[in-house]
Amino acid sequence: MLMVGNSSYSPVTTTRSGKKADCSSSLSETAADGVLPDTPPPPRPNWSPEADGGADRFWEALSGICSRTIQHPDSQVNRLCISPDKRFLAAAGHHTVKLFDIKSTNPNPLLVFEGHTTNVTGVAFHCEGKWMVTSSEDGTVKIWDTRTAMIQRSYSHGCPVNDVVIHPNQGEIISCDRGGSIRVWDLSENNCTHELIPEEDVSVACVTMGIEGYLLCAANNNGNVFIWQMLPMYERTKPVPITQFNAHKEFITRILLSPDGKRLATCSADHTAKIWEVDTTPLAPDETPKPLVLNATLSQHQRWVWDCAFSADSAYLVTASSDHYARLWELHSQQVIRQYNGHHRGAVCVALNDYSDTR
Repeated sequence: MLMVGNSSYSPVTTTRSGKKADCSSSLSETAADGVLPDTPPPPRPNWSPEADGGADRFWEALSGICSRTIQHPDSQVNRLCISPDKRFLAAAGHHTVKLFDIKSTNPNPLLVFEGHTTNVTGVAFHCEGKWMVTSSEDGTVKIWDTRTAMIQRSYSHGCPVNDVVIHPNQGEIISCDRGGSIRVWDLSENNCTHELIPEEDVSVACVTMGIEGYLLCAANNNGNVFIWQMLPMYERTKPVPITQFNAHKEFITRILLSPDGKRLATCSADHTAKIWEVDTTPLAPDETPKPLVLNATLSQHQRWVWDCAFSADSAYLVTASSDHYARLWELHSQQVIRQYNGHHRGAVCVALNDYSDTR
């Protein structure tokens, strides 16, 4: 099953460094229809809720039938995340995260996580679903008890946070911000153990980790990708740079490692998603880092590609775009095998549940 979130919103337009820029009324009017302005783009969606809000649509991946719609009249939908046991869907929006029962027809959330003061930009579950972590434009990363929806911890970046992931060791979380930094938080010591600044004063839009915890990948507003090897050091890890390269000429909106760790997907404002072959061979001391090899450019979208999700076997990729479409790609042939059209606004986030135990 495929879940796609769409939204109507008004952007707060920013420059590549993440600072606010002037936004003309014509851009706001275009964005209100769920289609992002072409220039200048924000580092992540920076939305104000509108009267009609957003919606989550549940699609049968192979048949293309929409089996359920959840309306969000009071908020847009920024991110979607499925719990490890595949029972629940977390929908991150304007200052809240709502938790829904995937198999139920109940349109109301089971829990609402309240505590952020503005847009929630990232959400991820603990491997057993005991807690959840979120990032927000309010400058904080928060950890929540998923049984009570209560905040357990809160970490401050001091500027808007664009994304967050949980290390597979479940003892560290990694977040990135609009100021250009990536921070590794050690949960046992309850502090930041590493701060990475891949490119000075350039907003880091998104981060991803492989399921083995070996690689950390990040992308920024200059279209650059940065990759580190996460070396185990007792109960924590140490990031060691492997490579960096320019993946897109426009903003990168999402970066994602495949479950098998062999591919890296990047989504961009240039209307494409790209698939890169991951090489984990350690560099010799005197060896120059090399960019990843481009495997495919998926280019049928007409607007920004905001999000993507791999199938559990890493053979397929779903992309979501502000052209109102989500598309299912077979990566071997680089062909669209299913198109999901029924979104009245831009499709900005996606989650794929293909009922496999592999993540």
